[in-house]
Amino acid sequence: MDITQEKTGNLTAVVKIKMTPADYSEKIDKAIKDQAKKAQLPGFRKGMVPVAHIKKMYGKSILVEEVNNLLSDTLNNYLAEQKLEILGQPLPVMEKEKEFKWDNTDEFEFDYELGLAPEVDVNITSKDKFTEYVVKADNETLESRIKNIRRSYGKMSNPETSADDDVLYVDLTELAEDGSEVGEGIKSSATIRLDQIKDAKIKKSLIGLQKEAELTFDIKTALDDVNLVAKALKIEEDKAKEVSASFKLVVKNVNRLEEADLNQEFFDKLFGKDEVTDEAGFREKIRAEVEGMFQQDSDRKLSNDIYEQLLAQHQFELPDEFLRKWLKATNEKLSDEELAEGYDDFAKNLKWTLIENKIIKDNKIEIKYEDVFQSAKQKIDAQFRMYSPQPLPENQLGQYVAQFLQDKENANRTFEEVKALKTFEHIKSLATLEQKDIDYDMFVEMQKTK
Repeated sequence: MDITQEKTGNLTAVVKIKMTPADYSEKIDKAIKDQAKKAQLPGFRKGMVPVAHIKKMYGKSILVEEVNNLLSDTLNNYLAEQKLEILGQPLPVMEKEKEFKWDNTDEFEFDYELGLAPEVDVNITSKDKFTEYVVKADNETLESRIKNIRRSYGKMSNPETSADDDVLYVDLTELAEDGSEVGEGIKSSATIRLDQIKDAKIKKSLIGLQKEAELTFDIKTALDDVNLVAKALKIEEDKAKEVSASFKLVVKNVNRLEEADLNQEFFDKLFGKDEVTDEAGFREKIRAEVEGMFQQDSDRKLSNDIYEQLLAQHQFELPDEFLRKWLKATNEKLSDEELAEGYDDFAKNLKWTLIENKIIKDNKIEIKYEDVFQSAKQKIDAQFRMYSPQPLPENQLGQYVAQFLQDKENANRTFEEVKALKTFEHIKSLATLEQKDIDYDMFVEMQKTK
């Protein structure tokens, strides 16, 4: 077997593999004999088909398969032995493809184009400075969260008169321009949540109503959402888009979710027995929870700032022409326009991956299964807590995590998340982080202006 490499650019090369019958004949003979032992053909007992018969019937296909397997193994071994770090996958040089007889006498020659990874030198020091924002909960956000929690543990009542945030059960009837009911118009019984009413004037008109109260209103203006209009009128969204009439609304019932009292029973349900014993402690817990959620946003911003700054600091080339060719070869449906639009983002993310891999390699950072398991566990636990503050039992949570990671896609995605997290944590341990307190509104505004 003759293997040579020829540089064709700073980050591209062609590997040439020459193969003679001496390189592949033994493998072909063995494959044919193995096939003869397994073959079941009319007129022959199993395992008794003559080798010559198998060679005549299947020799060419066996030759093609074995040569391709040998070629793949040879190329992969060569890349490993030469310690070549490639981007994408080797691409066969199609314009040099030759016609072969495939009769066990061919001398094959295959050429593969390679895209080579550039040398990347990453050096993080205390001179690298980043701002770590500590986002504080404002009173409005805090009160909104407290209200939602109290309502989720509250009880339903049926007051005589509607108030803000109540739920109205109503009958809706389509009206003509003169205010009369349309004979074969839309009629529906619906649930109207007052917190979904977008128009302030209409919302005000729905407050203070009692059972059997009637009024005329514009449902599209009130809800300002085609999906909500379609659900209320029990019609298709396409038809809801065309609705232009006013509707008569008749109140059939008023429901109100009363907020739970701030007492010990409520605190114990949320945090465990005697973990919180008064309103001040409760509010402090909720503040910590809200600011913990804000911290996730702050962490994402810090990671993004690190990503952008290190990319700017580490300028290096990629084998762009090869990568474009590789993307087209491995994505048949990718159009030239889509490639042109998306390539810059692809190249940017690839450069970050090279920086990330260099940091992990140079600092011997390990990603263990336990790390992946714990990351998935935190994610699944957080998802369940969105619906109930009560945590799942440990054994049940562990079962969900194990099931989640059995899916290869989930496992790979979680592995990459852990890898990124460990990389950013290492960078932060070396760089200088300057903490800065900021109100949530200002933090959000700052994100918009970037």
